[in-house]
Amino acid sequence: MTEIIRPTIHAADGTQKWVRTVGRPVLEDGKVIKVIGNIADITERKRAEDALLETTERRKESLTGTVQVISTFAEARDPYTAGHQRRSADLAQAITGEMGLSPDRVEFIRVAARIHDIGKVAISAEILSKPAKLTEIEFSLVKGHPLAGYDILKDIEFPWPVADVVLQHHERMDGSGYPNGLKGDDILLEAWILAVADVVEAIASHLPYRSALGIDTAMEEISKDRGTLYHPEAVDACLKLFHEKGYSFD
Repeated sequence: MTEIIRPTIHAADGTQKWVRTVGRPVLEDGKVIKVIGNIADITERKRAEDALLETTERRKESLTGTVQVISTFAEARDPYTAGHQRRSADLAQAITGEMGLSPDRVEFIRVAARIHDIGKVAISAEILSKPAKLTEIEFSLVKGHPLAGYDILKDIEFPWPVADVVLQHHERMDGSGYPNGLKGDDILLEAWILAVADVVEAIASHLPYRSALGIDTAMEEISKDRGTLYHPEAVDACLKLFHEKGYSFD
């Protein structure tokens, strides 16, 4: 059975039509003596498909614009946070791809990671840029940023649960994370991936209160707590990227 979908021209009024042709060859002595089939007008179906594709593309453009606005807002207020989000997003995307997840999930993690610290807009700039170790009270305020981010994003119509990933990116496998002390399968895989990327970037980069500790230290950290704090598959993919595939932060 052979199926062909192609545009053709309606002879009467000159408008383009789409047709679906299905044919089955009839053999005699090993030779095709005729083809039995039918032709169906699928113009309306094709128009509906094209309209859906156009709507999907518009939604993607709108989503890209929304993420860019949020990211730009964060950058204007705290350049460190914006740079951290961008580098974490690049690494999270690479980890997701290395794990063999679908392109849709790669895009999901890119969007979530690009704005994962947006909740820090609720924290004073003096605390975020403090060139010394935070006090216990100051750190407790910083620990509120995943929930603040969730509250900012929860009503935006993303095609994925972006707000939930933002809420969960500081949770840990053994339940020692925050804000809700989740563990195991209670945490989305994309949040596990983002957690690894987030930690690696933060350790490897300069922070307001300390100099960069470097990639080697970051790799030691996620290796040490693989399966305890960090998802083992995400850790393995990250290690492979840096040790075998030459990944580096721009």
